[in-house]
Amino acid sequence: MKQIIQMIAVLLLGSLFVHAGDPASRVFPLSKSKFIVVDKAGNEKVVDLSGQDYIVVSLREKGADGAAYAIDRDGVLWWAAVISSGAKGHETPSGIFPIWRKERFYMSKAHPDPRGINNMDFSLWFTHQGHAIHMGNDDAMSHGCIHVGKKGAETMFNWAQKDKTKVVVTREHFLPFVYYDLKKAGYKENDQTPVHIKAYLKTMVPVQPNSAQ
Repeated sequence: MKQIIQMIAVLLLGSLFVHAGDPASRVFPLSKSKFIVVDKAGNEKVVDLSGQDYIVVSLREKGADGAAYAIDRDGVLWWAAVISSGAKGHETPSGIFPIWRKERFYMSKAHPDPRGINNMDFSLWFTHQGHAIHMGNDDAMSHGCIHVGKKGAETMFNWAQKDKTKVVVTREHFLPFVYYDLKKAGYKENDQTPVHIKAYLKTMVPVQPNSAQ
């Protein structure tokens, strides 16, 4: 079974497994709700989040989307937002994590704003090492957190539930699995679409709904 899972992931994504949870790790989307993950012992498993609320973060790195997608327990993609993530040397860890803490107003203790302005409002913490999805400059790389613009950060904060909503962090593209959902919701490429997403859309092959369940 282990060999079959490896073969499927390599065929679908053309990549090799590395340990999830460290900066070089991979979490491989198999569909909108299914993911292959690897624990620190090297054990691989398929995680199916069907019937749960979760946020997929495809990191702002080469080979990924630079976007976050909120999907509800009915499998409906209801929100998408541009994000930035950890800069080189501060890479955001990949994996599947529960949101364990929420803070509406917050100032980073490790990296406080010298002006005394909160710089981590609408925080959704997903690791105990300080990684969170929060309001920030979505065009500036971070110390490891996921920066989202005010509207997206506030919307996801109000929707997400502590200890229930999951955060999936992947270094792979996720857009092919939700492309038709986005089109159905009315999202269209426009002048505000980031350059890196426009470039990927030119070569992307969307996954037809229900073809990879």
